[in-house]
Amino acid sequence: MNSKTKSSNAREVDKTFTEYFEGAGRNLPPLPYRDMPAPLPLLKVLGPSVILAGLGVGSGEYVIWPFITSKVGVGFLWAAVLGVTVQYFINMEIERYTLATGETAVAGFVRFWRPWGILFCIFAVVPNMWPGWATSGVTIFTFIVGGGNVTLITIFVLIASGLTLTVSPVVYKTLEKAEFFKIGLTIVFLIVAIFAAINASAWADLPQAVTNFGRLPDSNVIPISLMLSALVFAGAGGVNNLVQSNWIRDKGFGMGAYVPKIVSPITGEEAAAPVTGSMIRQDEENLRRFRGWWRVASQEQFVSFWFICIFSIVIFSTLAYSTVFGTNLSGEANLGFIKSEGEALKRIVAPWFGTFFWVFGSISLMLVALGVLDFVARLVADVLKTVYLLQSRRWTESRIYFLVVWSMIVVGSLILLSGLNQPLILLVLAACLNGMVMFVYSILLIQLNRRGLPEAIRVKGFRLGVLCFAVLFYGFFAGWLIVVQVQSYFSASGG
Repeated sequence: MNSKTKSSNAREVDKTFTEYFEGAGRNLPPLPYRDMPAPLPLLKVLGPSVILAGLGVGSGEYVIWPFITSKVGVGFLWAAVLGVTVQYFINMEIERYTLATGETAVAGFVRFWRPWGILFCIFAVVPNMWPGWATSGVTIFTFIVGGGNVTLITIFVLIASGLTLTVSPVVYKTLEKAEFFKIGLTIVFLIVAIFAAINASAWADLPQAVTNFGRLPDSNVIPISLMLSALVFAGAGGVNNLVQSNWIRDKGFGMGAYVPKIVSPITGEEAAAPVTGSMIRQDEENLRRFRGWWRVASQEQFVSFWFICIFSIVIFSTLAYSTVFGTNLSGEANLGFIKSEGEALKRIVAPWFGTFFWVFGSISLMLVALGVLDFVARLVADVLKTVYLLQSRRWTESRIYFLVVWSMIVVGSLILLSGLNQPLILLVLAACLNGMVMFVYSILLIQLNRRGLPEAIRVKGFRLGVLCFAVLFYGFFAGWLIVVQVQSYFSASGG
C-alpha cells in the first residue's frame, strides 16, 4: 500500500459519522456508513479461498473419501460434489456480510444474540484443542523414515508452527504462502497420479457418481458418523468456513480494507483503527462497487475452493478405487488405511509413488495443523476483542490471537505427553460436531443476511433457497447421527 493510500485511509478513519446503520442488532456499536473501496482484479485477491482449500485438502480428501471409495466404489462421490457445492454457497454468504461491513460473520451473529460469540469460540476450540492433524502428519512421516517418537516430533511441529506465526510481520501473508505451497504440491501429486496410477476402467466407472445420485451406502458398511464426517470434510467444514470472513478481511476485500490486520507482536506494527465494521453506503456508485467485489469474490471462491476441493476428492478417491478397491486394507478410515494404501501403491504402481503418497500426506496434514492454529485463534481473538474487550488498549486482537495460539500449543503438548496420542476418534468426533455447527450457522446466516443488511444487498432468490437446503441437508445428517447414537447407547445399556 503506498503512502497516498495510507493517508487517504487515515483521513477516512478520522471522519466523524452522523449516519449509522441500525439494522444489525444492539449488542455492538452501530455501523457507520462509509464508501466501499474499488474492487480489485482476481489475480490480486487470490488467497483466502486457497487457504480454505488448503485446510480442506486434509483428512476428508486424503483419508475419508478414498476409504469410502475403497469400500463402496465411486458411486457415492455425488455426495462429495454436493457437499463442496453447498459449502461454496455458504462461504459466499459468509463473505457477503464481511464484504458489506468489514466485520466477521460471527460478529454479525453476536449483534443478534450476544452468547453466540462464546458458543462459537467453544465450537472452534473443543474439536481442535487435541492436535489430531499434527499427530496424523507426523505418524505418516514415521511410515517414510521407518519409525520415530510421534509425541516428541508432534510437539516440535506444534512449536515450529507457533514460531512461524509469531515471527510473521503480517500473519495472513505467511499463512497464504504456506497454503499456496500446499495446493501446488497437491496439484503436482494429483497430476502424477492421473498419468501413473489410475487405470482406464476406473475412469470408465466414474459416471456412477452421477447415475447413483441420491443413493446412500449401506450404513453397516459405512457408518452414519463416517458419512457425516465425509460430508463435513468435503471442503473445509465446520467453524473453519466462518473464518473465511477473517481471511478476506485481512486480504482487504470490500469494507475489510478499513479493518486492521493481525500482526506479529515481535516484528509487526499494529494499526490504530476500530475492530468493528462500517456499512457500505447505499448509493449507486457504492452498490456498483459491491457488485464488482461480489463478482471477483465469487470467482476467487469458485476457482480456489470449489474446483480444487472437488478435483482433489475425485482424483484421490479414483486413485483408491483403481488400486485398492475391494482389498479390505483396513476396517476403519484411519492411518492404518493410509499405511496400507501406501504399501499397496508401492507394489501396484512403483515404490517411489507409494513414498510420494506418504510424503504428500505428511506435509499436507502438518500444514492443516498450522492452519487450524490460525483459524481457531482468529475466531477467538475476533470475538473476545469485538464483544468483550472493545475498549481495551492493552488487549489488541493481535495479542489475543497469539495468546490463543500458544495456549493451544501448550495444552496440545500436555495432552500428547499424557499419552493420548490416537488421532482418529477425535477427528471423527470433530467432524460430527462440526456437522451440527454447520446446521446452526446455516440458519444464522439466513437471519444475518436478511435482517442484518440493507435491502439492496440482502440474500434472496436462488441463494436463499440454497441456504434453506443447507439447513435441511446438515440437519438431516446431524439428526440421523444423534438418533443412531442414542439407539446405540440404549442398546448397549440394555445388553
